Amino acid sequence: MPYQDLPPPPAGLLDDAGLFLDFDGTLVELADKPDAVAVDAALHALLRRLPERLDGRVAIVSGRSIAQIDGFLGDTIRNFAVVGSHGAEIRPAGGETLLPDRPASLAAAERAFTERFADDPRVVIESKTLGVAIHYRGAPEVEQEAHALVDAFAQRDGLTAQGGKMMIELRMAGHDKGTAIATLCEGAPFAGHAPVFVGDDLTDEPGMMVAAHHGGAGILIGPMRDTAAAYRLDDVAAFLDWLETNA
Repeated sequence: MPYQDLPPPPAGLLDDAGLFLDFDGTLVELADKPDAVAVDAALHALLRRLPERLDGRVAIVSGRSIAQIDGFLGDTIRNFAVVGSHGAEIRPAGGETLLPDRPASLAAAERAFTERFADDPRVVIESKTLGVAIHYRGAPEVEQEAHALVDAFAQRDGLTAQGGKMMIELRMAGHDKGTAIATLCEGAPFAGHAPVFVGDDLTDEPGMMVAAHHGGAGILIGPMRDTAAAYRLDDVAAFLDWLETNA
């Protein structure tokens, strides 16, 4: 049974709000390999406007590490709060990154994943600051095996198996995008302002739920599915057009 579609976000949604933005699939199109996403000049220009427009109430909230986000966006986000590694890393605007120690068991898992798929260049093993992911967009037939492999390490080592679009990640437990948004909402400049979280993937659902709990809303990017979001836009281009008009 198809899900009932959601309306597009209204024009005044960002008035007096805090804006929390996923990266892949929200600000940039997904790519076959994690390092192949493209960030063009128009996106840089749009992002630079947001801190002034929202009085500093803007954050990037990604499953990537903060170091990876900095590599793509650099000085453009110097006035943004940045969340990485599905909430395990938090850097307030202009502040230092709060970063826990990397679990030693992730190194063993990364070696095992790399060894298993060494002969299949279609499968990409992505090493992250606080996780390791198997991307199988180019080899969808290995989905079950990849998930089983990650699940086994998660259960053995007390880690979390995090599914996503054509990928599965082994990461630290106890954090998600929702916990990070809730933390940021407790302090300046976000406290007292309704959060609006924009994302495309299942990994973004905790952020959608926290946004709603704090009196704000989620915006789903992409096809309709079961979601805690209140609004939806068809794709990255539609969202960037909306943001250009409303920010």
